[in-house]
Amino acid sequence: MNNRETKIVDERIAEENSMHILVTGGAGFIGSNFIRFMRQKHPDDVLINLDALTYAGNLTNLADVAEGTHYHFVHGNILDRDLVTQVIRQYQVDTIVNFAAESHVDRSIADPLVFVDTNVRGTAALLDVARQTQITRFLQVSTDEVYGSIPGTGHVTEAAPLRPSSPYAASKASADLMALADHHTYGLDVVITRCANNYGPYQYPEKLIPLMIQHGLTGEPLPVYGDGQKKRDWLHVTDHCRAIDLVLRRGQSGSIYNVTGNNEHANLAIVHRIIQQLHIDPQLIQLVPDRLGDDSRYALDATKIRRELGWAPTISFDAGLSETIDWYQAHRGWWERLNTD
Repeated sequence: MNNRETKIVDERIAEENSMHILVTGGAGFIGSNFIRFMRQKHPDDVLINLDALTYAGNLTNLADVAEGTHYHFVHGNILDRDLVTQVIRQYQVDTIVNFAAESHVDRSIADPLVFVDTNVRGTAALLDVARQTQITRFLQVSTDEVYGSIPGTGHVTEAAPLRPSSPYAASKASADLMALADHHTYGLDVVITRCANNYGPYQYPEKLIPLMIQHGLTGEPLPVYGDGQKKRDWLHVTDHCRAIDLVLRRGQSGSIYNVTGNNEHANLAIVHRIIQQLHIDPQLIQLVPDRLGDDSRYALDATKIRRELGWAPTISFDAGLSETIDWYQAHRGWWERLNTD
């Protein structure tokens, strides 16, 4: 067999072993980074991006990912079972990665029912279609907030009880339980990832890091809840995407995997890091009344994914935060446009 014939055979084998993945919420922050990651890591996989394009869904996040035989965008809602079924059959989808969710705690406090619709009913509808169409694996992307506030200096494992505090966290915990129920009752191959706070490029500027960067660049006050001492654990979005990819391919069916960067910092400390890099006046910091029911600390134990799948974060917080700040400085047009849409 000559080199050309060998290449053709290798390409055919790769295509036969490729995954056809429905990525819901793929125009959002983590979803778009995941699609970009997968296009580079697994170019033979077929990715179908289903997104309702709410305020946080932005197709410019994927402007560099051309549609073709391996990437397709479909505008739609995961609650639309007929549409989801049609997409799965049309593109021969065998795997679902569910990023679709309302995700901002403040918005959940203002309007909890929207979060129930998307995060609970939407996930339930997606699971129902997954069963009917015989999807081979369903990955539910969840959050560390389902465990609630973690006192002291300890870290929670996947076996910890769920104690969600906010409507957002409660809706995500409910979605996790629906997914696990489908696994135990119907035998659907389900895996769940629960991640620490993500940061990185293309994050809608309502979360702490992009909001502080944007306000710092425009000279606006930097609002910090309470005394600024609430602690969060931070994970670069690229490391998160690597973890999802591993769990998708090698995770044990019915299992939950915590994903954390082991970068625990007080909110005010994060703001001071951003101020230092942007060379702006610390007096822009404005302490504001605390969020209702706000958790004081999140802290995950990621021993399981490290031990079983060999995952570990590769991006240090110092380097990741610095690169993120640089990205927002270099892409002002991206976030300035969001403020006028």
